[in-house]
Amino acid sequence: MKLALPFQPPVDPMLAKLSAGIPEGDTWLFEPKWDGFRALVFKSGSEVYIQSRDLKPLGRYFPELEVSLREALPDRCVLDGEVVIAHDGKLDFEAMLLRIHPAASRVKLLAQEHPSSYVAWDLLALGDEDLRDKPQLERRNRLEQALAGVKPPVHITPMTRDRAVAQDWFERFEGAGLDGVMAKPESLAYTPGKRAMLKIKHARTADCVVAGFRWYKNGKDRLVGSLLLGLYDDQGTLHHVGITSAFKQEVRAQLAEQLKPMREGALDNHPWRDWADFQDVETEQRLPGATSRWNRKKDLSWEPIRLELVAEVGYDHLQGTRFRHATHFKRWRPDKPPAECRYDQLEVTPAFEIAQIFAP
Repeated sequence: MKLALPFQPPVDPMLAKLSAGIPEGDTWLFEPKWDGFRALVFKSGSEVYIQSRDLKPLGRYFPELEVSLREALPDRCVLDGEVVIAHDGKLDFEAMLLRIHPAASRVKLLAQEHPSSYVAWDLLALGDEDLRDKPQLERRNRLEQALAGVKPPVHITPMTRDRAVAQDWFERFEGAGLDGVMAKPESLAYTPGKRAMLKIKHARTADCVVAGFRWYKNGKDRLVGSLLLGLYDDQGTLHHVGITSAFKQEVRAQLAEQLKPMREGALDNHPWRDWADFQDVETEQRLPGATSRWNRKKDLSWEPIRLELVAEVGYDHLQGTRFRHATHFKRWRPDKPPAECRYDQLEVTPAFEIAQIFAP
């Protein structure tokens, strides 16, 4: 499908990095952080293409939204925003997950029960004009002009330059299912694939690759005990960063069935396939089978799976390259590709703060 636009899909979305707090200064634009599926929308005449964060077509899961976008948007444009489902006064991410279903009849039924909406926050192209090199503030102004008078289920996200208002959003909007605030430099050009924005969330979370699992004690082949989590560094190496394990018994059984097909051929090209070489030696390399003075008597055997699953987990802090304590499983992220599970998404304490603490 060739669209009459300045550029064609797919386009890597601009990303954000976690921040410990709302930044100071008068050069920031603040927006609520929506909890849905990130989506770029390409509109060209009667053609509408919805692209997911991992560069795949998303429209088949939200057919009712394609109709709304076709009717509401300018004739030729490219938008960045979020697909959300809201009912009973709250965003419902679980309803979003249910949409990722292979049966079109099931998707149609869900669309009738809980229709989706689109919240736009950036304008990347309008007519023949590519706006990606324009400053964030100019793109925001053009977005408001282009979508003036737009009606639900298409929306423009609120924006403020007032830090106090952003702080109020951060505190009040959580009850409605929004999970924080976005901060964007007013002079920021749209930089695909770069973590150029800031996201301020209510708790530390990380999206991790699930690279394997361990069986529950006395539950081999029936119950999953823990999931092994990985993050990529800048060189593309997948590090074992910790586990998540606080599951109910029925969930452990469900995980055993869910992961079964992903075990087939998993070790062939697995980045941790040589872990057995480290079972009997102490090593600083973060591998799931490596022993140390802390776990000499512990059964560290594990089952690899293909790198297809992404889990969002909550954590308290990072110690070196590893989570200090076991993480808390929050949800699956089928909308995020495993390759994006990198260290640079994590909040890092600036070095100068540590230096101040240890200053003479």
